[in-house]
Amino acid sequence: MAQAAGVTAMVTAYFLLPLDRLGPRRPVLSWVLFGLALALIAVLLLVQVARVLLAVPGVRPGLVIPPLMCLSVLVFATAYQGLAQHPGEMHGIATRLDALYFTLVTLATVGYGDITPRGQSARLVAILQILYSFIFLTAAATALTNHLRNVLRHHGGPGTPP
Repeated sequence: MAQAAGVTAMVTAYFLLPLDRLGPRRPVLSWVLFGLALALIAVLLLVQVARVLLAVPGVRPGLVIPPLMCLSVLVFATAYQGLAQHPGEMHGIATRLDALYFTLVTLATVGYGDITPRGQSARLVAILQILYSFIFLTAAATALTNHLRNVLRHHGGPGTPP
């Protein structure tokens, strides 16, 4: 329950915080915050993945990994929103919901084509998101799946021999 509240708080903050102060008005600060946020989340995800793979007792990745994955999505959505404020970078992002939509479409590798990164900075962020998703979010999802499978086996879940 606390996990759902945390994710709800993060999404609410994404829509309510004055993020329009980032972007072309403060490009260095924007890039530094973007890089630091991704690095921190990546480290936290890798720690959780390692703890699952090493079967560290008492690990509860189901409480940590999903909010970190959500935070990753919101960091990328914030970056796209900031890039959209610079003419010629992002075509089709007018709102934060547009930025979140594009982030999820990129994450899912669907690519509808209605929002496109046109500028070099926007394309760089899209490339970083794709690589980040392949490396960190895939590892996190795999670790979480393995953990849940082990929990179900341990507690006599479906598919467990009697």
